[in-house]
Amino acid sequence: MILPLQSPKPDAAGFINILTGRVAQSRTPLVEYIVDDVVMKPVVEHVLRRRWVAYGPDRESQRAYLDNFIEFWYRMGYDYVRFETSLAFPESKLIIADASPGSTKSREWADEHRSTLSSWDDFERIPWPGIEEFDFFPYEYLNSHLPEGMGLISSHGGGIFEHITWMMSLEGFCSVLINDSSLVKAVSERIGELMVKFYRHLLTLDRLVAVFPGDDMGYNVGTLISPNDLRQYFLPWHKKFAAMAHEQGLPYFLHSCGNLEKIMADLIDDVKIDGKHSFENNIIPVQQFQKKYGDRIAVLGGLDLNILGASTPEEVRRQTRALIESCGGRGRYAVGSGNSIPSYIPVNNYLAMIDEALLYA
Repeated sequence: MILPLQSPKPDAAGFINILTGRVAQSRTPLVEYIVDDVVMKPVVEHVLRRRWVAYGPDRESQRAYLDNFIEFWYRMGYDYVRFETSLAFPESKLIIADASPGSTKSREWADEHRSTLSSWDDFERIPWPGIEEFDFFPYEYLNSHLPEGMGLISSHGGGIFEHITWMMSLEGFCSVLINDSSLVKAVSERIGELMVKFYRHLLTLDRLVAVFPGDDMGYNVGTLISPNDLRQYFLPWHKKFAAMAHEQGLPYFLHSCGNLEKIMADLIDDVKIDGKHSFENNIIPVQQFQKKYGDRIAVLGGLDLNILGASTPEEVRRQTRALIESCGGRGRYAVGSGNSIPSYIPVNNYLAMIDEALLYA
C-alpha cells in the first residue's frame, strides 16, 4: 500500500480539465462526494497519525477539524477537498444511534410522514433561515488553507427538492402537490431564493473549482415525483445554480440518487450539468451510463456500495481496476464510490479502493 502519500501533487486544474474534456484523459483521478467522519477518524488517527478533533461550536475545534479534513483529502491523493453544510431549514427528522461498529454518532433520516410545513399558515409562521445568519467560516478557512495545487469543491448541503420534502415530509409534499400546488411553488421559491444568496457568496471563493450539489430525485425504478413536476418546480433552480457557476467559469456537477432516465435529457440539455454522480448497479452500472451519456458529460464514481461495503479488499481492488480500465479508458471519468463513503463502509475497503486507484495514477 502506498498510502498515505508522502509527497502528494494535487492538480485541481488538471482534474477539472479531464472531466470537462478540455484535455485527453492521461490519468484517472479520484472523486468522492462525502466521506463520513466514522471512516475518516481512524484514517486520520492510524494512517496519518494525527489527533482527531471533532467539529465543535468553538473556532479552536473547528480549525483543528478542518486541518485534519484538509490533510485527509490531501494525503489520500485527491486533487480537492469537498465540503458542504446547510442552511437551518426547519425539518422533521428521525434520529437513532448509528449502528456502525465503533461509531458514537447519531443518524438522521427525513421523516416521511410528519411535516413542519403543510399549510399557508405554516409557511408564514415557521422560522425561515437568513443568509446573514449562516456561518461561512469553514468554507473560507478551507479556501485559504489548501495546499498548493488543491481546489475546493463545494455546494449547499442538500438540494431544493430534498429540503422541500424534508420540511413537508414526502407524504405531506405529495398531498400538497395534488391539493394546493401554489404552496409547493411558494416553498420552492423561498428555498431557491435563499440558495441563490448562498451561491453568490460561495462563488466569491478564489480556490473554488467546481460546484457539486446533491439533490436526490429518484428511486430504483424512476423519479420520486412525475418528471413534469420536477421540470416545473425544481429543475429551473438547478438551471439557475448551474448558470451561476458557469458565469464564473466553473463546472456544475450533480449528485442525485435513483433512476433519473426520464429527466437525463433535461439535466444535460436544459439544466446543463457538466457531470453526473451517484450510481447503483441495480439501476444502471456506471459503464452503461457512460456509454450512453459519457460523450456529453463527465461520469463520476460508480463503485457500487454493495461491493464496497460487503466485499473483500481484494475484490474492491479488482472492481476499481475494472472501472479505471473501462470508464477511465473512455475519458471524462473519475473513480470513486457509487454514492459516498458512509459509516458502514469498512475502512480497509475504502483504503483498498483509493490505493488501487493511485497505483494507476
